[in-house]
Amino acid sequence: MLHPNLAVNENGHLTIGGLDAVDLAREFGTPAYFIDEDMVRENCRTYRRAMAKYFGGNSRPLYASKALSCTAIYHIVREEGLGIDCVSGGELYTAKTAGFPAAWIYFHGNNKTDRDLADALDMGVGTIVVDNEDELRTISAMASARGCTQKILLRISPGIDPHTHRAISTGSVDSKFGRAIETGQAKAIVAEAMSLPGIDLAGLHCHIGSQIFEIDPFVDAARIMTAFIAELKRDLAFDCRELNLGGGLGVRYTEFDPVIDYADAIERIAAVVHQLCAEHNIPIPTILLEPGRSLVAAAGTTLYTVGSVKEIPGFKRYISVDGGMPDNPRYALYASRYTALIANRAAEEKTVTATIAGRCCESGDLIGEDMPIQPARRGDILAVLSTGAYNYSMASNYNRIPRPPVVLIAGGKATVAVRRETYADLVALDVL
Repeated sequence: MLHPNLAVNENGHLTIGGLDAVDLAREFGTPAYFIDEDMVRENCRTYRRAMAKYFGGNSRPLYASKALSCTAIYHIVREEGLGIDCVSGGELYTAKTAGFPAAWIYFHGNNKTDRDLADALDMGVGTIVVDNEDELRTISAMASARGCTQKILLRISPGIDPHTHRAISTGSVDSKFGRAIETGQAKAIVAEAMSLPGIDLAGLHCHIGSQIFEIDPFVDAARIMTAFIAELKRDLAFDCRELNLGGGLGVRYTEFDPVIDYADAIERIAAVVHQLCAEHNIPIPTILLEPGRSLVAAAGTTLYTVGSVKEIPGFKRYISVDGGMPDNPRYALYASRYTALIANRAAEEKTVTATIAGRCCESGDLIGEDMPIQPARRGDILAVLSTGAYNYSMASNYNRIPRPPVVLIAGGKATVAVRRETYADLVALDVL
């Protein structure tokens, strides 16, 4: 199986966290997202242990909650000792509703509104990751008016090409995020932040992209950022207390994707940081990382019910399911590859290739094309693996389809964390 929490039982059915997927589909309906909570917790512990070992006890992983945001996930990561990063007022509100400590929230975004910033300041958000000069000056004015000082990091573009999909590459010079070292704008915004009232510039942040399997781009980013910190120390007398190296380590979506040892990756990055800080004669800052996908993606499985199955002789076979682009838009957006199987015949060989089609009135409503799978029949339960990240969080009501529930699996029990939307929910905000 693609991930260790998945298996096939004596009935030939897929199991998720030890529970029969066919029974889960029968109990909770389809489509539905199932998240193996035990796996999420173990992934959190892997990051925490490795960061404490290689970066020191003050280091901390911050869950990138855009991957999967709901109150239940905030409860889990808080209990595992992680901080979080939020990228919108809605994520802040969800974290607040979950009782997440505001001091361990890092608030991101390239275009935070005045309301977003006011909410963050009024909540007591620990750190705002500032993207640009307009935002920096606004925070200075707002914090000064409140008689407080806001801790910030500055988002810096290190100029790294991680060879990932263009839509999820964020660390290049030509990016909507942050200020680039190469252009001199990064140094200029550091100098300005140091001069403004109401601002406590604690350090720097960078993020080079997502779904990256090579460790070298992260090592390069650490090297560039460490050298930049030394330059700022020399030229501006700036002492960098925190360095946030972002996230982006890849996850297996298919058997062709490599397996990443996250602890080993952290060790390699740490070795570079330690070496270069020693060479530049600067203190090692507190290191932060922002795993999102690598904490939750592999823990997620989406179950669907097969509807029509049809073949176009000489062309392709379509398997249509009762979900699709509204609950998983990643194939439509990025042509992202997935692994699928027929959960009620998981022990059988995958003897056909098929295009998994959704139910929307949209030709691009596909979950994948030419996917190896068992022959399907109407009523079968189809499982798509590695859907814990950027599925529920990107879901929509396109074609007025209610969003599926999120079900947590922990200790051999399944519990609804987010209920299934109803048709009544779809019209609840309509006023005319």
